Amino acid sequence: MNKISKIDAHAHAVLFQEYEFPAHVVVTPEQLLAVYDEIGVEKGVLLPITAPDAQTLVMSNGCVREIVRRYPERFDWFCNVDPRLGDNAPETDFSAYLEFYRDLGAKGMGELTANLYADSPLVDSLFSHCEACDMPVTIHIGPQKGSCYGIIDEVGLPRLEKMLKNHPKLKILGHSQPFWAEIDAGCCQENRNTYPTGPVKEGRLAYLLREYENLYCDMSAYSCCNALTRDADYGYRFIEEFGDRMLYGIDMCLPSDRQIKALAAFLDEGYEKGCISEKHYRGICRENAIRVLKL
Repeated sequence: MNKISKIDAHAHAVLFQEYEFPAHVVVTPEQLLAVYDEIGVEKGVLLPITAPDAQTLVMSNGCVREIVRRYPERFDWFCNVDPRLGDNAPETDFSAYLEFYRDLGAKGMGELTANLYADSPLVDSLFSHCEACDMPVTIHIGPQKGSCYGIIDEVGLPRLEKMLKNHPKLKILGHSQPFWAEIDAGCCQENRNTYPTGPVKEGRLAYLLREYENLYCDMSAYSCCNALTRDADYGYRFIEEFGDRMLYGIDMCLPSDRQIKALAAFLDEGYEKGCISEKHYRGICRENAIRVLKL
């Protein structure tokens, strides 16, 4: 069985690494492309980070768009619109920002990392505009207010569920430790922002995916890799049920970060062993991203 080239649906990079504080903590496009060539990634979707919450640096829309201009065959991009932008009020016309960036080629909105409640009026308004502009949103779920980044939700993701109900035509790509911890019924406040281990008993995430067709899974970072590999038998079953709504990603930031090989290996080996069907292997690795993000 031949491996196929992948699309990274969750990428970050900066142009001027030496000017960022602290220096050299986020890869340059050249460093990222070297990793892509090593592990068989054809293209990445760059996500800016514009919210300052618990961040040491931000990655502007302009910087990300310039990387795409320099490497048009290797990168696409999302724009990022903070819910507090403009008037810092739910009445802000976020569509004006989204349409501006969409005209510049943005395929979606995110990574949304503002440390606001997931069902706050500001986030709800932004989601309404993303829905109207047909722009998928990549979200980072945070476990609490302060000392972290990401839109805030409790165990069971009730606030995210409210947003899925409110915006049925908005494709929401879930991401982070608290999101993926919900793969297991043992998810709790103490372990949800870590990397839980041990066998998986079906959790809240499967319910949300069955109930809401607009929920998708961003598979980037170790949070997803850990969720799927901690109990490989369940991980393969999860993929076979929900593989049409899972998008491969890396989320590599540090130049020294080598854990990104683990998920690719799990998928490739699962396919070679017959644990993952060709349909879902191809879908996860590239075809879902092409379809969902209209690449």
